[in-house]
Amino acid sequence: MKSSAHNVAASGLFQRVGVAGAGAWGTALAVCALAAGRDVRMWAREPDVAEHLSRGEGNPAFLPGVSIPAIPSSTDLAALADCDAILLVAPAQHLRATLRSLAPHLKSGTPVALCSKGIERGTLKPMTDVLAEEAPGASPAVLSGPSFASDVAKGLPTAVTLACPDRAVGDMWMRSIGRPHFRPYWSDDLIGAEAGGAIKNVLAIACGVCEGLQLGRSAHAALIARGFAEMTRLGVALGGRAETLSGLCGLGDLVLTCSSSQSRNMSFGMELGRGKSAGEILAARTSVTEGVETAPAIVELGKRLGVDLPICNVVHGMIDGRLSAREAVDLLLNRPMKGEGAT
Repeated sequence: MKSSAHNVAASGLFQRVGVAGAGAWGTALAVCALAAGRDVRMWAREPDVAEHLSRGEGNPAFLPGVSIPAIPSSTDLAALADCDAILLVAPAQHLRATLRSLAPHLKSGTPVALCSKGIERGTLKPMTDVLAEEAPGASPAVLSGPSFASDVAKGLPTAVTLACPDRAVGDMWMRSIGRPHFRPYWSDDLIGAEAGGAIKNVLAIACGVCEGLQLGRSAHAALIARGFAEMTRLGVALGGRAETLSGLCGLGDLVLTCSSSQSRNMSFGMELGRGKSAGEILAARTSVTEGVETAPAIVELGKRLGVDLPICNVVHGMIDGRLSAREAVDLLLNRPMKGEGAT
């Protein structure tokens, strides 16, 4: 890893911002950074996506129907070497491989904001641990909150959590990418921000199943509330703070993701509820459904930490094919009755 200090202008802004990952969310964040006046560079895995973005033809593969200014894009991570800061938006299960390729091009101390939501399977590590292992000289941050990519790309009002242990770096991130319609709120709780973003994807699958089975709005509301209790138990057990999980990156993101078929995780659950298998649903998709990969890691983490996660457990069972949607609901409904504060 190079040792030269990262280049930040005297204004205290990151002037050149790199975006590693050109899916819907990465593209939306690039548009947001452009609107904030930043010089943006993008890395895309797919050559056709990089070509479309560079020519100002938008991103029809991942963000169709949204007008996007031309953004210099490349399939070579070395193109991000001279960036002042990086928004890292590779899917959670591919983050380590992406970082391993990016790390040789990062200057020491480069701020890297992790924008993917998940827990690494096998290691059961959050994305900040993966960053620390693969790019130990980077300055970490987590960007997470209730934000659909198309809303952000279209300039609709959105608020997110920007978790960063270094307040000065966090302030630079907020000034560099924040806009009146895209409002980052600072926190120093990296673990809480990561936990909320990872767990809510699994819970959104459960809410989708509820919708697919047509169980009604009352059941849907109960799932969100009890899911939030699971999120809080696990997030606190991991070392996050309950108040963080009550904010944008926890409860806020949970409500959004569990309330619209625009969410890939909720729409996946809806198809499960209608009788399709996980394999059938995923075969018809080009975008990543993070909750599918995160569910087994969340369940294993719960076992390791002694945290009861009944909703996450049945979601894992449905993804694995061990439970039908109806069997999963029956398991939840037949749990022992207890006080609301109990696990």
